[in-house]
Amino acid sequence: MIRRARIALMMGWMLVAPLGTVHADGPYQKVQPLLTTRQTVLNEPLHLPDGAPMHITSTIVTIDPGEETAWHKHGVPLYAYILSGEVTIDYGDQGTRTFQPGSAFMEAMNHWHRGTNRGAVPVRILAVYIGSDGLSHVIPKP
Repeated sequence: MIRRARIALMMGWMLVAPLGTVHADGPYQKVQPLLTTRQTVLNEPLHLPDGAPMHITSTIVTIDPGEETAWHKHGVPLYAYILSGEVTIDYGDQGTRTFQPGSAFMEAMNHWHRGTNRGAVPVRILAVYIGSDGLSHVIPKP
């Protein structure tokens, strides 16, 4: 039963946003949607302790060797986990940080930044956006 539900979910995503498409509100070249939900597996609504509704979205972002994202910032908290490759993130006047596979961090929200893959293998990042309806996950720099 769970396997059928996963297959149905993946088929739905393939119809909505095929692999390799540009993220609807962001600078990434390749984003694989995994889940977007406002409820738990038992259909309980997600909300903060104060009752405010939550909307969780997870994706796998791929940055190929030599590629970089556009400058951007985030309108919601973003948990990132490096699955493979090594990404260097330039935070402008805040310097750069390099993250290797197995690194987990909460991404900066109020600083423009861009990620670069200087390595020989694709960078794959599990990105989990912790937001609410009406808030942008990714805000491109004008």
